Amino acid sequence: MSDMLIATPRRTKEIIGKHGFQFKKSLGQNFLIDNNILHKITAAAELDESKGALEIGPGIGALTERLAKEAGKVAAIEIDTRLLPILQEVLEPYPNVRVYHGDVLKYDLHQLWKEYFQGYEKVSVVANLPYYVTTPIIMKLLEEGLPFEHMVVMIQKEVAERMAAAPGTKDYGSLTVAVQYYCETSLVTIVPHTVFIPQPNVDSAVIRLTRRETPAVQVSDERFFFEVVQACFAQRRKTISNNLQSHFSGRMEKERVKELLQTAGIDPVRRGETLSLQEFARLTETLEQALAEGRS
Repeated sequence: MSDMLIATPRRTKEIIGKHGFQFKKSLGQNFLIDNNILHKITAAAELDESKGALEIGPGIGALTERLAKEAGKVAAIEIDTRLLPILQEVLEPYPNVRVYHGDVLKYDLHQLWKEYFQGYEKVSVVANLPYYVTTPIIMKLLEEGLPFEHMVVMIQKEVAERMAAAPGTKDYGSLTVAVQYYCETSLVTIVPHTVFIPQPNVDSAVIRLTRRETPAVQVSDERFFFEVVQACFAQRRKTISNNLQSHFSGRMEKERVKELLQTAGIDPVRRGETLSLQEFARLTETLEQALAEGRS
């Protein structure tokens, strides 16, 4: 029976051969051929029949098949029209799956959620994401405020490590702050590049993001918070003071920037990667207040 599963080298090659499918490098297509990894992905998503799953980039349906067996309802969004007939064929035994054609970055996910997952209180995003659009997809899902329970995604190992990083480490950056602002993060497993057809050049990792009830820190202006975070990481080797002076040049004097950092309880010679989310929030509020006072 195990040979009937899609995520094996034999079955994957059989499906690809039958349909004469050619991989498109531009779409970052790498199909998983290891059922143990699929098990770890779905286990991390904590699915059952009362829950839904949204998959992005199902490929030839290896993960979709697994989701169909574990979740009550599955929606999969695929950008490549050549994969639609393959998915239709391999997923025929699963009436609880619907495949949508489109680019997830342009898709109205709230509408899909409302229509397809009606009556489902808990829905998770579960996907093997193409490397080249990992960050835009994850940020879209977070910024649009989709009510997902978990997001369990397989992505490039290096990017996963950045999302799960702690302050003061080399992996900690603006992406870390953005993801951890919305979610609690945990690395599920490292995935060697050898378990894909074709093999990518780097290893992958499965990361689980669990949406927080409320963001990790409270700020009065989210957009400005992220602007400050980006500014602090603009040049990693520079101090926070230097980065902020460059960013607010013309709006704020150099000495004023240093003064405000000290007001926020932050040493101006520190670097961006040493600040916790709480410190970034405190700094944002201090800067925002000063700019507002300057305008009044």
